[in-house]
Amino acid sequence: MSEAGGAGRARAAVARLSEAVGERRRRLGTAMGEARRQRRLLLLVVCVALLLDNMLYMVIVPIIPDYIAAMRGGRGAAGPSAPAGRNESGGGGGGGGGNRSLVPARYPPAAGGNEDVQIGVLFASKAMLQLLVNPLSGTLIDRVGYEAPLLAGLAVMFLSTATFAFAENYATLFAARSLQGLGSAFADTAGIALIADRYAEEPARSRALGTALACISFGSLVAPPFGGVLYEFAGKRVPFLVLACVCLLDGLLLLALAPPCAAGARANMPVGTPIHRLMVDPYIAVVAGALATCNIPLAFLEPTIANWMKESMGASEWEVGLTWLPAFFPHVLGVYVTVRLAAAYPHLQWFYGALGMAIIGASSCLVPACRNFGQVIVPLCGICFGIALVDTALLPTLAFLVDVRHVSVYGSVYAIADISYSVAYALGPIVAGQIVHTMGFAQLNLGMGLANVLYAPVLLFLKNVCQMKPSHSERNILLEEGPKGLYDTIKMEERKSMGKSLQPAGEMEENGMDPYRRDLTGVSEEDSSDYEYS
Repeated sequence: MSEAGGAGRARAAVARLSEAVGERRRRLGTAMGEARRQRRLLLLVVCVALLLDNMLYMVIVPIIPDYIAAMRGGRGAAGPSAPAGRNESGGGGGGGGGNRSLVPARYPPAAGGNEDVQIGVLFASKAMLQLLVNPLSGTLIDRVGYEAPLLAGLAVMFLSTATFAFAENYATLFAARSLQGLGSAFADTAGIALIADRYAEEPARSRALGTALACISFGSLVAPPFGGVLYEFAGKRVPFLVLACVCLLDGLLLLALAPPCAAGARANMPVGTPIHRLMVDPYIAVVAGALATCNIPLAFLEPTIANWMKESMGASEWEVGLTWLPAFFPHVLGVYVTVRLAAAYPHLQWFYGALGMAIIGASSCLVPACRNFGQVIVPLCGICFGIALVDTALLPTLAFLVDVRHVSVYGSVYAIADISYSVAYALGPIVAGQIVHTMGFAQLNLGMGLANVLYAPVLLFLKNVCQMKPSHSERNILLEEGPKGLYDTIKMEERKSMGKSLQPAGEMEENGMDPYRRDLTGVSEEDSSDYEYS
């Protein structure tokens, strides 16, 4: 009888233990499901932030000329009552007072040297301040996490948008534009880094970053007609007030999803690699150079192509205004194609980037040969398609390089990417026109095309990146010590599921006993050490 009673108690204990383990597993599964739903909502927040940033960047295109003309006492009026104030120059037609395009040129045609300088400096001020602030914002993001800088960036963008709405002089416009650069340095960098952190596995990371890039392109496309229509029928303040309201709602959604000051938000998280060490990493430097080079044609063509089209082919206002509209579709196609190819052949990311730069180079060289509106659309679509290939292939590569060579904290590395973009867009509005004036439009395009074609082979340096082994980073050490909370438990489960996806099939050691050995030449042990815990 005693043996039977002991066996019964043992069975009961095993049943209770099994029930407890099952309950624990169900709770973990529920928490992981909630984490996945939360990261999709956070992706939505980031995409809206990037959309707003690029809409605010471009929404002023149809408005700024009349703003400045009215402030200087010109014939244009800063309001819907006189929408044709810019048509007196550049071949817009003698008395066509009511035919101002709702999808205007990316930059307005010339109406006087001083005004052109003012508009060029105004457009460049955002990228200039972004360029200066990004090294600081990347370091701060690595220290405090992603949510608080993202919220701060949205708050500054809200303030910038409201300032635009009520600006009455050029100094206020300049301050609003510079404020936008400050907000973008935090919101854009923190948003992209947040996506890379929450989507740690491939191909989900490439898909998420591709979605963000599509939102950037859509924001640039839709902003000019959006601003033109509302400016025409509702007044100059309405476009900015609408964007300010959307920015406020996006910030409130972020607060509801991930309160930046929540207790333990940075618990057990390592401090990221300093940005100066990332800058001297040769692989990251190659990627950053590619991102800057591939965006130069777009940044330099935006302020120059309108005047060239009018002078060389007699383009009308609507043709100039619709120049960039078709390019949105090949950009989205390029994002989609690269994401699908990266999922099937992840070891060829470098090739997709090199192919994109070759397409950009060839397309840039073809632009001066075009003789009508239909012809010029083709190379512009090629440029945007190539940019999509480069960005979609190389942005996830930056996160992978940080994962395998440094500490998996992404603020500084995406600050470097943002610096690359800012270099092109800070120089474009100021330098491109001077190059066209002194050397010619054809020489500008040939130089940009040649730069991209020559840089494409440099991406061969990234050919063996996919064969790198993950470094024994502090985050892995922390998780190997056993989960200390729900965050660590979820993160450890995710890392188990994604562990093999960091390397192509066949690259893992057969016995799996040495997953952290780094098969690199000339890379010191300190790449993944000497960091302190936050």
